[in-house]
Amino acid sequence: MNDDQRAAIRANANYLREVRPIDPEEIDEYVTGQPHPAVVREVLRESAAELDLIERDDGTFVPVAAEPITTDFSGVAALPEPHVRALEDLLVDEYGAGWPTGESGERLRERIRTFKESYFAGESVNYDRGTALAYAIYHLPDYYATVQYVLADLARDGLLPKGLRVLDVGAGVGGPALGLADFLPDDALCEYHAVEPSAAADILDALLDDTDKNFHPTVHRTSAEGFDPDGEYDLILMANVLSEIDDPTTVARQYVDALAPDGSLVAIAPADRETSIGLRGIERALADGGERAGGLRTTEDEWSESSGSERASSARSSSVERSESDGSPATAYAPTVRLWPGHAPTDRGWSFDVKGDLDVPPFQRRLAETADEGAAFVNVDVQYSYSILRRDGARRIEFTPDPNRVAKMADSERHVSSRVDCIAAKLSHSLSDGNPLFKISDGSEAVDHYAVLTRETTLNRALSDADYGALLEFENVLVLWNDDEGSYNLVVDDETIVDRIPV
Repeated sequence: MNDDQRAAIRANANYLREVRPIDPEEIDEYVTGQPHPAVVREVLRESAAELDLIERDDGTFVPVAAEPITTDFSGVAALPEPHVRALEDLLVDEYGAGWPTGESGERLRERIRTFKESYFAGESVNYDRGTALAYAIYHLPDYYATVQYVLADLARDGLLPKGLRVLDVGAGVGGPALGLADFLPDDALCEYHAVEPSAAADILDALLDDTDKNFHPTVHRTSAEGFDPDGEYDLILMANVLSEIDDPTTVARQYVDALAPDGSLVAIAPADRETSIGLRGIERALADGGERAGGLRTTEDEWSESSGSERASSARSSSVERSESDGSPATAYAPTVRLWPGHAPTDRGWSFDVKGDLDVPPFQRRLAETADEGAAFVNVDVQYSYSILRRDGARRIEFTPDPNRVAKMADSERHVSSRVDCIAAKLSHSLSDGNPLFKISDGSEAVDHYAVLTRETTLNRALSDADYGALLEFENVLVLWNDDEGSYNLVVDDETIVDRIPV
């Protein structure tokens, strides 16, 4: 087929899309040389993203609806069987049917040990094909699940269009890509671009072969720093990659600039302290006036070595006030909040969500059962930190407290040993084996604040029951300074009322 015929097919499709469903068997009659309908169908598939067309089960093409995605998503229990089979096929192709045993099994386990050790040591990992396969065994399921939980929140907020242009930066072996592809409804159109320079791109390419006909992938084998975004994207994913980049804030800023005006950048990081705090630092640099806000936080080592009085003094002096027109390139949409105009948080920012464990996938079980330390090769936890950044100024929680009625966390020092009313977002599940302990934030704090539930009642049960990210109102909560942890504890007892604020 020549270029003129391709152009004629696209021109006819562009006309018919406004009239009726596009049938490849009809278009071939209007093209010189009458190419076979199968050839016409292939051209339409190649041009679907450009023409905003989805392919229906009956073989015709129609325009994608100009409306957001809705969802009844209720969670992820396991990596779906087709993806399990696809990865196992790659392992068999590489090592044979006995891949979990003998030399190949030990080689895969050693690679998992090595990249886990490198991660916790803060060292980079070189991904050859063997390491990429080992990484897929260990991380494909939890990355697949994590991205769906974040996407579900965006969909519930009406922020994922059915015609979706996506850029997945540092796509790795494809966990987020497969999670995205499976999350989208049948009537959605996705032009998906992956940026991945390593051998992981080969695994990604193979796993993408089984995605839906309206999911149109392109893999760019280059680095996050070296890729030049073309046009604007409705969704940019940066999942588990920022901690591996030398200058993550600069790179993230580059991709914020590539967002469509109403697009979202979703950055995801593991839940461990270092990467979670690092992610929050990038968020603050981009959303809170750059280094002006982020640079005021005392380092954790300095904080832990200082006395209680020094910490309290530092907390007072570090309370950041900023102009709303500070030139920040983005707004922190979720999950963190900035409830008080002109204020931004400068605490540690360690905050992560936790979902239900996944079923152990067969490939992890098979690799683990032949090893003495088998549990080291099973990874079914779904725990992650995330940040959603936008350019349109929107925030999931648009709420401004009344300063005449509630206390600001930036002023907690003056309220120590007193009872106050306050409003804050719940930013953790319980962090304690004793009295339930939850990180909370109103976006003005310079040091960590925690709500400690010492006596649950029907009037304060909302603290335990509320979802991660929910906005809560605390009435008559006792403010105490925790000298051991260098934080404020807001004690919720039988004199305290906690209500969820609908937003």
